[in-house]
Amino acid sequence: MLGEWLGTGTVVAVCVVVVIFGALRRKMEWLLNVLMRGILGVIAMYFINQALAEAGFSLGVGINPITVLTSGILGLPGLAALYGIGIYKFL
Repeated sequence: MLGEWLGTGTVVAVCVVVVIFGALRRKMEWLLNVLMRGILGVIAMYFINQALAEAGFSLGVGINPITVLTSGILGLPGLAALYGIGIYKFL
């Protein structure tokens, strides 16, 4: 009787460990994706701000944690939204 419970408990424990590792893998993949989009967003903001400054516009979006998180979570649409808000303030 004890052997059956031990075998069943072992199988259940292995299944739980596999599910936990799968969830962590997905979460790590998501975090890496947000990190990469954030880095690319900062690079894009820098070059867009430089191009706007050379063109004579003072529309530059500041590079700070909020703008980095916005571009990191939303990606290109978030970057467009940041500059859209800047244009709206400019008008």
